[in-house]
Amino acid sequence: MVRQVYLIATGIVFTVSIWMIFLWAPTEINQGQVQRILYLHVPFAWASMVAIIAIAFTSFLFLYTKNDRWDNLSQSLAEVGLVSAVVMLFSGIVWAKPVWGVWWTGEAKLTTALVLFFIYCAYLLFRNYFPPGNARNRIAAIIALIGAIDSPIIYYAAQIWEQNHPKVIVGPLASEESNLNGEMVITLLFCVLTVTLLFVGLVWTQYQTNKLLRSKNV
Repeated sequence: MVRQVYLIATGIVFTVSIWMIFLWAPTEINQGQVQRILYLHVPFAWASMVAIIAIAFTSFLFLYTKNDRWDNLSQSLAEVGLVSAVVMLFSGIVWAKPVWGVWWTGEAKLTTALVLFFIYCAYLLFRNYFPPGNARNRIAAIIALIGAIDSPIIYYAAQIWEQNHPKVIVGPLASEESNLNGEMVITLLFCVLTVTLLFVGLVWTQYQTNKLLRSKNV
């Protein structure tokens, strides 16, 4: 029952967010329609960055408690986090071409975001190809703990280094130079909520799937 209610609520929020993106939020003056990618790019960037912090936390709990459920949750978070990182990178590349005239630049925020993608890949490849057991799970947890360092670097990159990438739009480090009006900010925050709900639902589904697979392999 709870799962059905969650799915319905997420579907409603998702539908409203689509309406807000394409019909309610005004078109940005300088970038035009391509700016609407912001409402996809930022929420998935948020999800991928928060996910690696969550993986580090659950990995620490696994190392401390030796309880496999934390290791299972870490793996599930990483699998969905990788998808979020892919969406973040792809949407950023599509956004960059018409705005900057290039698909990719080597600036700090983009490079550290790419590093996050490779951290997810390294974590999951290690889990899939290293022999199963406590040693694999412990080493994977250590990879996650080290990899989480990249998340705050991504967040602060635009503030620390001069670059083309927009600075933080909302939050404690929000830039005063932002061209977003009230409707745009509300739409962005609503899309962050939507992606967060979607992310949690996917992690829970993946957790249950991995739990079932592990029980069959015991």
